[in-house]
Amino acid sequence: MTLRKGDPTYLGGYRLESRLGSGGMGVVYRAHSDSGRTVALKVIGRQWAEDPEFRARFELEVAAARMVHSEFTAPIIDADPYAPNPWMASQYIPGESLAVRVGESGPLDGQELCLLAKALAGALRDIHRAGVVHRDLKPGNVLLSERGPLIIDFGVSRALDGNPLTATGQIVGTHAFMAPEQFTAPSDAGPAADVFSLGCTLVFAATGHSPFEAGSPYAAAYRSIHEEPDLSALSDPLRNLVSACLRKRPTERPTPAEVLAELSTPEQQQKKTHFRVVHTLRAVTARRLTRRVPAWLAGLTALAPAAAAGGP
Repeated sequence: MTLRKGDPTYLGGYRLESRLGSGGMGVVYRAHSDSGRTVALKVIGRQWAEDPEFRARFELEVAAARMVHSEFTAPIIDADPYAPNPWMASQYIPGESLAVRVGESGPLDGQELCLLAKALAGALRDIHRAGVVHRDLKPGNVLLSERGPLIIDFGVSRALDGNPLTATGQIVGTHAFMAPEQFTAPSDAGPAADVFSLGCTLVFAATGHSPFEAGSPYAAAYRSIHEEPDLSALSDPLRNLVSACLRKRPTERPTPAEVLAELSTPEQQQKKTHFRVVHTLRAVTARRLTRRVPAWLAGLTALAPAAAAGGP
């Protein structure tokens, strides 16, 4: 770590305050800058830090992730890919993960589930627009905050593609939430893999488990590649939408923008239709009011007040 001399809790200009969590790629801390800004600071594990290719990829991916502007993500604000232990800092937003929420209070339903689906689809749309692929969307990377659901911890997974550690068989991601192509051709997995993970995450939110959950990572991978998910616990129209997200072929899955369109409620669609009708009527009325009046009609219009004044 890049530590301030004499202070073992200082890293890259941030004072580490408490540990928020850990995963296969590193440890996340709550930290403060000298100016008092609170961040979630992720320190990448040494097994990745020792590889120069990872560092180069990490720098590019963090730079791309910092270009993501979305109301549905916690933005990355700082990073050092060349520190002894690479790290990145994102805005700290209080909340609990979807995994904790479901584990403690049970599955989501109704409007809460619909709002979650919209937020995650919106986040993926914005992440993909910036040229980033998350590669590890799962309940633990979904933060339920006062701002609403947010996707966190993006900008790392793609940097691991092609890394010698992954080339020797180490899969990046969480097996029960990964798309088939992430097992069969990891370097080719693109935005559609995130859509597959979105479907898995929504099933977890609605049922408390992934549609491909199994007793071991290998069994989960087999189910993702070869088996169809059981979506009987989901209600329409969410079942149909999730089913489309979980198609085995990436090209057959909807885009995040298409997911958002499908999530539009009948009330919203009715409002959109009403708006289009009103807008059309206004345009037609405006055209009629500004249409050139024939000279003979204009003359009669001008004589009418005089005739009325001279009448009985």
